[in-house]
Amino acid sequence: MNKDSLMHAPEFVIKPRSHTVWEKQCVRLHCTVSGWPDPRVVWYKNNVTIDPMAHPGKYKLESSYNVHSLEINRCDFDDTAQYRVSAMNSKGELSSFASIVVKRFKGEVEEALPMPRPRSTDKDGLISEYGITFDTHIVDGFGVSFGREGETMSLGATVIISPNLARYQPEVQWYRDDVLLQPSKWCHMHWSGDKATLTLTHLNKEDEGLYTLRITTKSKYETYSAYVFVRDADAEVEGAPGAPLDVKCQDANKDYVIVTWKQPAVDGGSSILGYFVDRCEVGTTHWSQCNDTPIKFARFPVTGLVEGRSYTFRVRAVNKSGMSRPSRVSEVVAAMDPADRARMRGTSAPWTGQIIVTEEEPAEGVVPGKPKELEVTEATKNYVVLSWKPPGERGHEGIMYYVEKCVSGTDSWQRVNTEIPVKSPRFALFDLAEGKAYSFRVRCCNSAGVGEPSEATEATTVGDKLDIPSAPGRVVPTRNTDTSVVVSWEASRHAKELVGYYIEASIVGSNKFEPCNNKPVKGTRFICHGLATGESYVFRVKALNAAGLSECSQESEAIEVKAAIGGGIPHASPTPPYGISVLECVRDSMVLAWKQPTFIGGADITGYFVDYREVINGVPGTWHEANVKSVSDRAYRVSDLKENRKYQFQVRAANMAGVGIPSLPSGTFVCEEWTIAVPGPPHDLQVTEVRANTLVLLYKPPVYQGRDPVNGFYIDIKEADAEEEAWRGVNEKAILTNYMKIKILKEGETYVFRVRAQNKAGVGKASEPTEPVLAETKPGTTEIVVDVDDDGVISMNFACSNLTPDSKFVWSKNYEEITDDTRITVATSGGKSKATFNMLAEDDIGIYSCAVTHTDGACSSYTLSAEELKKLLELSHDHKFPVIPLKTELAVELQEKGRIRFWLQAEKISANGKIEYVFNDNSLSQGEKYKMNFNKDTGVIEMIMESLLPEDEGTFTFQLQDGKATNQSSLVLIGDVFKGLQKESAFMRKEWHRKQGPHFVEYLSYEVTPECCVILKCKVGNIKKETVALWYKDGREVKGDEKLTFTEGVLKLEIAQISKKDAGVYEIVLKDDRGQDTSTLNLTEQGFRDLMNEVFSNIANSSTALKIQSTDEGIRLYSFVSYYNEALQVTWHHKDSAIAFTDRIKSGVVGEQLWLQITEPTEKDKGKYAIEFHDGKGGLKRTVELSGQAFDDAYAEFQRLKAAAIAERNRARVAGGLPDVVTIQELKALNLTCNISGEPLPEVVWLKNEREIVSDGHYVMKLEAGKYASFTITTVNTADSGKYSILVKNKYGTESADFTLVVTEGKGDLGVTSYLTDADGNVIIGCKSRPTTPTERRKSVTGKKMQKRKDSVILQKPPEEKEGKKKEEKKMEDKTDALPKTTDKKKAAPAVASRVGKQETLQQPTTTADEAKPDDVPTSEKPAEKPQINKGKNDQDE
Repeated sequence: MNKDSLMHAPEFVIKPRSHTVWEKQCVRLHCTVSGWPDPRVVWYKNNVTIDPMAHPGKYKLESSYNVHSLEINRCDFDDTAQYRVSAMNSKGELSSFASIVVKRFKGEVEEALPMPRPRSTDKDGLISEYGITFDTHIVDGFGVSFGREGETMSLGATVIISPNLARYQPEVQWYRDDVLLQPSKWCHMHWSGDKATLTLTHLNKEDEGLYTLRITTKSKYETYSAYVFVRDADAEVEGAPGAPLDVKCQDANKDYVIVTWKQPAVDGGSSILGYFVDRCEVGTTHWSQCNDTPIKFARFPVTGLVEGRSYTFRVRAVNKSGMSRPSRVSEVVAAMDPADRARMRGTSAPWTGQIIVTEEEPAEGVVPGKPKELEVTEATKNYVVLSWKPPGERGHEGIMYYVEKCVSGTDSWQRVNTEIPVKSPRFALFDLAEGKAYSFRVRCCNSAGVGEPSEATEATTVGDKLDIPSAPGRVVPTRNTDTSVVVSWEASRHAKELVGYYIEASIVGSNKFEPCNNKPVKGTRFICHGLATGESYVFRVKALNAAGLSECSQESEAIEVKAAIGGGIPHASPTPPYGISVLECVRDSMVLAWKQPTFIGGADITGYFVDYREVINGVPGTWHEANVKSVSDRAYRVSDLKENRKYQFQVRAANMAGVGIPSLPSGTFVCEEWTIAVPGPPHDLQVTEVRANTLVLLYKPPVYQGRDPVNGFYIDIKEADAEEEAWRGVNEKAILTNYMKIKILKEGETYVFRVRAQNKAGVGKASEPTEPVLAETKPGTTEIVVDVDDDGVISMNFACSNLTPDSKFVWSKNYEEITDDTRITVATSGGKSKATFNMLAEDDIGIYSCAVTHTDGACSSYTLSAEELKKLLELSHDHKFPVIPLKTELAVELQEKGRIRFWLQAEKISANGKIEYVFNDNSLSQGEKYKMNFNKDTGVIEMIMESLLPEDEGTFTFQLQDGKATNQSSLVLIGDVFKGLQKESAFMRKEWHRKQGPHFVEYLSYEVTPECCVILKCKVGNIKKETVALWYKDGREVKGDEKLTFTEGVLKLEIAQISKKDAGVYEIVLKDDRGQDTSTLNLTEQGFRDLMNEVFSNIANSSTALKIQSTDEGIRLYSFVSYYNEALQVTWHHKDSAIAFTDRIKSGVVGEQLWLQITEPTEKDKGKYAIEFHDGKGGLKRTVELSGQAFDDAYAEFQRLKAAAIAERNRARVAGGLPDVVTIQELKALNLTCNISGEPLPEVVWLKNEREIVSDGHYVMKLEAGKYASFTITTVNTADSGKYSILVKNKYGTESADFTLVVTEGKGDLGVTSYLTDADGNVIIGCKSRPTTPTERRKSVTGKKMQKRKDSVILQKPPEEKEGKKKEEKKMEDKTDALPKTTDKKKAAPAVASRVGKQETLQQPTTTADEAKPDDVPTSEKPAEKPQINKGKNDQDE
């Protein structure tokens, strides 16, 4: 018999049933499961796997002969949940559900709190967390780790939890890239009581990522993170690529599955030719190749699977050198119809506390309707995936589907799955002709027949529509540590379905790039670890998606690997020329450049003079003139220098008043010939046309061209006060011009700029930066105005009101002064200048600018593009040849009841104007179908039609004539435009009828109040008293406005304290006898995210400014918000960088307070702090400066609080044990014991009547174990009466406690209260095991007394009774006889006391003092029962 014929999916013979139990009871769920092979059974609580090892003693799982049970011990309120049992084998998976509801006895505990468990250990020895606050610290954590595929790696950290409770186990969780890890054959987790360990048994590149250890107690949680890098294993064939990774199965069906993967970072030195996909049937070890030729697309459909069997998959890459190692195998996937898989698994939903069972009997014998929302979800050259929704009409049994295809341009529909219809609303089609376009449709079928087809899809061309991403933008490295560099880059601009990025690094000069990560990262910032300290690296980045890897980005600038430090602040002299730099150097000459003085002396600079001097052994020589005649350019070649000699230079500027003072000497330059391949730095940077958001940067090309001519320039920008690392590129591609308009400025910000030139060899050194430029539009700024006069003459006009006598208008084209007047004529008069085009043509295209000299930068520019040229020529033509001007072209609009109105408005037309209405070259006339009107006063011309018929599709034209002036305007209504207008017209007619009854004037929308309350509202119209409004959420009615507001017509539904549970589809129905109207608001997915972002924005706006608070642990920064939502995301920043939280720096939320705690602050913690609230838009930041005096004050207060806390914690204390008053019979022994504490150990002194007592035979004073102080009088006499004190002190403080001793003569016994005594009847007062509170029976060294205990203990013989009270004495003795007798292990006899007045007397005891020491009392009996003290009359009556 075929073994497969015996195999079948799991079935529940007996399902678990739901239970309702009382708290502290045990409950058991059990079920019986059949299936072959034997199913594996897993229990879940609220969809979370139940792990008995994680909760010892709580859960017990048993399995015996297909009977499986889950036992929950001592149920509490937290056990109320939905439980699921899942059975799975190779044939499928099936689940069953049961619910447990745990009830409490009324009045037992507050309903809102969980039941507190016993403070001691329960019967299983586990410690309850309720009522205990735990402090968790993670120490000896794992660092950044590096491994190789196939190796084993362990990550571990020591966890210190205080208080240290025996057998207490916190919740230990491991995450990789914020995804919770579950125990598997790849990941083993271990907890040893104080150390958490994660073992990765067989490293693969999938294991690379950021690992986080999270230790959770009921009090709080602590996390620790570090990155793990996994490198490729050595290739089996030299030069072979690395193994692919992240192999996953998607769209699994009964005979196919789509396998996806990610490309490796290492290609082995040659391009990857493609990939091979292998499959293996579960239960075997044989791997078979699925594709004959390698495929380049990282997604492949595997066909030919056997229904009901399970498979795993792997992928291999191949290049010209050979095959890579195989990837890690995928998860097991079963080949079955998705609908069958869904039914076998069952459906689960979040536990709501209710179990609702509904039944519906649909009509029988109904042919199913059309499927809905058919669409192509994925299309490649190998397959096309369709998805749709089931129809609303169906028969009593399940429905199936037939898929049909049609080649675009034909009407021939062909059924794809002719033999067996599919059950699930998702289907993949194969064997389609690449390059052809297809349409698809779907039919439903059941036993009643085959239904009508769905709407056909749009034509889809078979082929890979996913392109390889474009290369990422500029790469910027930043120093981090002495072994790591932070690399950031601009995202790939043309990347669909982006998978991530690979970063590569190369030591400068090696030309060998190594991957920094072997698993793609999705951000645009990554920390590259494992770099060599002191080496210089360059970086590049590649983007990837399923289509492949992009080209590499441009290499970054080289950066030396060392710890990050702050940059310097440039300084410059403001008056003479400055910024002297070398532009070119040959054997005997050097080209210098410098910057113009900031103050030019009120007149134009006429030239510059350069001086030089030789520097020998660090000693400068005599200055020599380099040029006799002044040079006008800010660059000059100094000749006749000596090779390999060192020189310094200085520059002086001259104007009509004379020669100015020289600049400061330049740096020392060596005269040696440059041989570098890249060009030198550009020079003479100038900034012009400064506006609030734009400016123009001019520059000159480098003098030194390098090995090849300069072929482009790059412009860099940064804020003036930013560090050197803040330089960033303005243009991604090199520009060829010597100017650039920069449009990325922020108003009010100050910037500096620099330029770099490039040739074929690469990018050269950057120029000297410009002076800081403030982005602002100065008052009185004007722009060039282009004008066309009535004769069609085109001119550019510029005006300036801030002229000086020496001011001149200088016109330029492409920022080069115009000296030829053949194409432009310039005329200037007063403060205006006009540049007129002689004959505008394509040769005039360019950027025209006009600058006014001797002003504060008055200038403007105008760009004459090809489009602008065309517009100006048309405008010039219109001025020469008049036309009737139109305010609006012919347009169409819909009026009430869907009427169609064609209209235009002439700007100027006389009463003699004539209009001709034309449709498809045929004149129209006034009639029943067309209503025409011409208002000569307003110039409005219109034609109205009641409706549009198919024959009205075409072109409508209005022809205007007014004397010689003519004009016409046409409107084409064909195709989709005509159909859309026709449909909208019909809709408006329908809307008009809708509004005859109750209707929505404004549809359902939402509003977020400043208190973060969400209000759903809509506005209704045409309502009456009988009109009702019903609110629904996800199809279930909710309570809204009960009465309609006839005045405002507004309905509202308020949602207070919105959360995820409020997401859903909201609907309101308005109806009465005239009809009904419906409005729907979708608050799911993006709609709910937009709503929450608005809530977050309100929360952010309500936040207070960041405040600084000192504590005894450190410094705390905090801000209050009016309302806090747990979904709110905030980020704390320090010095504009996100804070990586550690044990020392933590953040949290208390109520409406968001705080950041800095424990033991240091100098490194100084700087600007910010809290950023994320609202899906720009967000909001609150900042505070923790530096300077603010830091000093906070730090000083922290130190003061810390010292005070240490002193308070360690000062000497008397913990308790002494009464206020002791009365005792003479000749007896007295022993008093109290607890003391303090660090260092306090000094103990006993006093009697304020005088120190020394230990002798009568007084015995002891200090045991450093914390128990005892005072003993061996034989009490009347001279011992008095006030006694104990004084403890150490360096942190002093404290005392006192008592009064009253000694009386011995008398007879009367009493009713039992006390613990020794064999001699001596009463021992005090207890080591249970001290009284520190606030009792003590006084401070300053003399302030604490509150005294009101009761006193009187130990004496009772006075003799009078004859008149014999009956009362008899009653007291009877009560005494009724009391239970108590003895210790040595059978110590109790003393009997009787009450006299408000004092107690004690009968002479018979036990010895040694037998009743506190240490002899069992632990369970400590502390000893206190004496009955000073009771009132009501107590005696008891």
